[in-house]
Amino acid sequence: MTTERRAPLDRRRVADTALALLNEVGLDGLTLRAIAKELDVKAPALYWHFKDKQALLDEMATEMYRRMVAGTPLDPGDTWQERLLKSNRGLRAALLGYRDGAKVFSGSRFTGMVHAEQMEDTLRVFTAAGFPLPHAVRATSTTYVYTLGFVTEEQGVEPLPGERREGYDIDERARLMADFPLSAQAGAEIFADYERHFEEGLALVIAGIEVRYGIG
Repeated sequence: MTTERRAPLDRRRVADTALALLNEVGLDGLTLRAIAKELDVKAPALYWHFKDKQALLDEMATEMYRRMVAGTPLDPGDTWQERLLKSNRGLRAALLGYRDGAKVFSGSRFTGMVHAEQMEDTLRVFTAAGFPLPHAVRATSTTYVYTLGFVTEEQGVEPLPGERREGYDIDERARLMADFPLSAQAGAEIFADYERHFEEGLALVIAGIEVRYGIG
């Protein structure tokens, strides 16, 4: 008689399980008890690895970042504009891969130096293009915050791609706001076609950086 050997319980395995469960239950339903049940262990076993839920969210965000980096090839020859486009498209794609992905990522603290290599490389691209370091930091952090905020709002309407929350019917919204015609028409620009609107907004931010710092 043979018994199946389970993988040892470690931080990475717990985070992987939590990310898989996130798509089913969302952030509010993601408890240490639910994760322990999925892993077939007792909840106290998780406290050997994470002191509380926020510590787990930090590890989940770190794992999301690892996966993003693996799926977003960067070229040392990128212009600074290309680097911003690639990295922010990659971030959005990574966040959209999980229900409440932007909420998990926002405010979390990376658990290691996984982000430092890409950050160093990106800042090198910017400083080589003529940005003083403070301007390089402002440019990269502003686009990052834009993407994080955009996806947070996007997932408030579409928790997962193709899944739309009740109450966000554009035609119904327009009917209810008939006395405010411009605001009624704006619904299609706010609550639909997120791919195009994200790209347009990102282009606006990059154009603003070019004008503000005078580096094309």
